Amino acid sequence: MSDNSGKARDKKGFMSSVNSTGPSHPPTFLLVGIPGLEKEQFWIAFPFCFMYATAVLGNIILLIVIKTESSLREPMYLFLAMLAFTDLVLSTSMLPKMLAIFWRGSREIGFVSCLVQLFFVHNFTAVESGVLMAMALDRYFAICHPLRHSTILSMPVVAALGSLVLLRGVLMVGPACFLLHRKAFCQHRVISHSYCEHMAVVKLVCEDTRVNAAYGIFVAFAVTGVDLTVITVSYTMILRE
Repeated sequence: MSDNSGKARDKKGFMSSVNSTGPSHPPTFLLVGIPGLEKEQFWIAFPFCFMYATAVLGNIILLIVIKTESSLREPMYLFLAMLAFTDLVLSTSMLPKMLAIFWRGSREIGFVSCLVQLFFVHNFTAVESGVLMAMALDRYFAICHPLRHSTILSMPVVAALGSLVLLRGVLMVGPACFLLHRKAFCQHRVISHSYCEHMAVVKLVCEDTRVNAAYGIFVAFAVTGVDLTVITVSYTMILRE
């Protein structure tokens, strides 16, 4: 009980100093890696490294093939190229830092770098979900309305869909980073994760985080919920054909 009251007094004192000087951001955070597997992380890094190398090489080859082969300028292959690019950005946003943690013990990450990583990881996760939704729509029109497929999903429409998916990610994830940047953080700076995940960073805030948590839940449902619904309906309609 005395420990809890002591923590409350420390937090209150910290908050009073924050209120007088503005939001306080730690210069760095410490990433734990995989909680509970700290001793095994050196060996766990090997399959992660192999998967990263395979993802980078495979996606680059796929992008080159789609770009050079004019016969692959179809909506399905363009969406596949978008998915490959998204996977490249997403894996590069997380895995190099994870490998540095696992092999070199390089756990520190700057405050701004953490927010940048958070933005890219969550933004391109949303983009990946949106591209999968667009691919489901493409398959629906190709199978259920083959005569109208090329008219409905023309090249300008495909480009517009890709742009909208990217813009949606930016507009959804950007405010989450902005809200975090305006918060004051406690002196405890350990993130129990291998990358800067939104809710893991929110837990380090020394202010009321209900808005941050509610917005995170809203984004998860607005992005994943809508995309899963469209994907499910599309493939259900395909199976009924």
